[in-house]
Amino acid sequence: MHDHRFRFSVTKMCQVLGVSRSGYDAWVGRPVRAQAQRRARRRDQIRRAHQASRGRYGSPKIAAQLRRAGERIAVKTVARVMQALGWRSGVARRYKAPTQSAHGFPVAENVLAQQCTAGRRHAVWMADITYVRTDEGWLYLASLEDLATRQIVGWATGARMTQALTLAALDHAVARHRPPAGVLHHSDRGSQYAAHPYPARLARYGMAGSMSRKGHGYDNACLESWHSLWKKELVYVSHFRTRAEAEIAIFEVHRDLLQPAAPAQCAGVPDPGGSGDRGGQRLSNLVPIFSVQDLDLGP
Repeated sequence: MHDHRFRFSVTKMCQVLGVSRSGYDAWVGRPVRAQAQRRARRRDQIRRAHQASRGRYGSPKIAAQLRRAGERIAVKTVARVMQALGWRSGVARRYKAPTQSAHGFPVAENVLAQQCTAGRRHAVWMADITYVRTDEGWLYLASLEDLATRQIVGWATGARMTQALTLAALDHAVARHRPPAGVLHHSDRGSQYAAHPYPARLARYGMAGSMSRKGHGYDNACLESWHSLWKKELVYVSHFRTRAEAEIAIFEVHRDLLQPAAPAQCAGVPDPGGSGDRGGQRLSNLVPIFSVQDLDLGP
């Protein structure tokens, strides 16, 4: 009846079907009010979740966040509300800096060979460099990730993509975690990792070096996936006047992303969980951002 109310007389349909008009009106009135209240409440929940993410989250993440809060809601429902209100997640603008591999330094053997898992903590550390655009110029971020736990074990920032930056991140990771000898350190073939004294520093820490080969982009997929995640959530939808602003924002976005539902994907391999995984970490439990000048970078 309700679906055909614009084609036929409601009173006539009630007579034909043996339904009282007052009963039909009561049926119509009650659900409409309840549905309207439910829709309004969901719009408010979606609005607050979208604002809390500073406009970065799309319908999948907002739906997952609401479901964790006990709401029964589908991604399509969130997408429909966001579309009606003109909301959308930030869209990434891609830029890829080439690896500085045209050098004459020795290149370590690719021991990792695209293995994206490790059986224990401090078995494999992945190293990589990424960057953030500011009005002052690029801010570079060197990170190290534990392959078993997906935990960012060390990082450092700097205005130049030099070996001092990668050494600072390595030194900080070792000082913080003091891993046993035998860690396999995997990186790309960039000069920041190949040139002396980086291999010497690895040897001093009892680490073995491993480097990707050309065309083996999946070797560092785990750490690159993490960099890609927070850059999509922050960098591509923000404008930074200074490098200091970018450093503060990196703190904030890491705090937002390192929650129980934060994805930590690695070439299709799910986050292993545990006390060291990203999902259970807060930023205070990870590594503070610091600059290369904060460390003694002697050989």
